[in-house]
Amino acid sequence: MAFKCIIVDDEPPATRIIENYISKVHFLEKTGVFNDSLKALEFLNTQTVDVIFLDIQMPQLTGLQISKIISKDIKVIFTTAYPDFALEGFELNAVDYLLKPISFERFYQAVSKLNTESKSLVSNHNNTPDFLFIKTDGKNKFQKIFLNDILYIESLQNYVCIHTTKQQIITHSSLKNVIESLPANNFIQIHKSYVVSLKQIESTDNFSVFINTNELPIGATFKDTFFLQIDKNKI
Repeated sequence: MAFKCIIVDDEPPATRIIENYISKVHFLEKTGVFNDSLKALEFLNTQTVDVIFLDIQMPQLTGLQISKIISKDIKVIFTTAYPDFALEGFELNAVDYLLKPISFERFYQAVSKLNTESKSLVSNHNNTPDFLFIKTDGKNKFQKIFLNDILYIESLQNYVCIHTTKQQIITHSSLKNVIESLPANNFIQIHKSYVVSLKQIESTDNFSVFINTNELPIGATFKDTFFLQIDKNKI
């Protein structure tokens, strides 16, 4: 499951940077980019959004004004070149306040807060099942898989192979669909074709992840996000 995001900023170079960063984070999904604040509000009136990356200094409506109008359920991360509004931004319960130019590391620190603030998308052992049911053939047969047993998940064109400690299970699905069913803080995408269980990683280097005698490649697009996650758990 991913956080649906929009970007509202009247500077195209700034929106391109945020778009690039969103594409690297597996628990974020971009659903819109707006250079016009009024068009963004029109979109929000008809579409469900979890997070808005919001510039402050814009024509028509400022980011601060927009944050007061939109639903309180939408998480706001301000992106601005002006530090002067930081206090007011946090008084509006913003998740974070990012000063341009924004580095990917700082961006990732901000969006990581979403997983701790949102009960609906964070792994919670009290109310989140510790298993999945995977359809395994065309006769509506479903196989129960415990999350703790999953080693890694591999994309095979129109199919996905789930490698577990006991067996391999192939299902007709996309890797994206499977990712949306996984707790974001337990699994991470390392390549366009691979998602791995963080707890099952035995070792890693700059190019590969090693799990149960398998060597899996780390894709360039996912490298920064992956090693930021590794850094959180190193000693």
